[in-house]
Amino acid sequence: QVQLLESGGGLMQAGGSLRLSCAASGSIFSINAMAWYRQAPGDQRQLVASITGSGTTYYADSAKGRFTISRDNAGNTVYLQMNSLKAEDTAVYYCRADVRLPTDRFVHAYWGQGTQVTVSS
Repeated sequence: QVQLLESGGGLMQAGGSLRLSCAASGSIFSINAMAWYRQAPGDQRQLVASITGSGTTYYADSAKGRFTISRDNAGNTVYLQMNSLKAEDTAVYYCRADVRLPTDRFVHAYWGQGTQVTVSS
């Protein structure tokens, strides 16, 4: 069993910063890519940023220049540093990890429970 525990969400004024964290634990052989998604009310879940095991990053246009995704040295924790926050960044943010299990070595996608980010204008 694999768990993703997110933290760092909250209420922030526009222009401020927040840092989200997501720690993966459990029966893990290795983790490939990790990513942050967000879902605003009435919208579909959208990819915000991702990072591979080798450190290659991808950002949605809405995140470029303001958000930074990173991983710790062990590779099991992913961070999202969000600067210059805007009201339209308000959403529930979800962490995703593509995990290889010790049992079958296939890649399985796991999701965190989500953390609310609210930006007041």
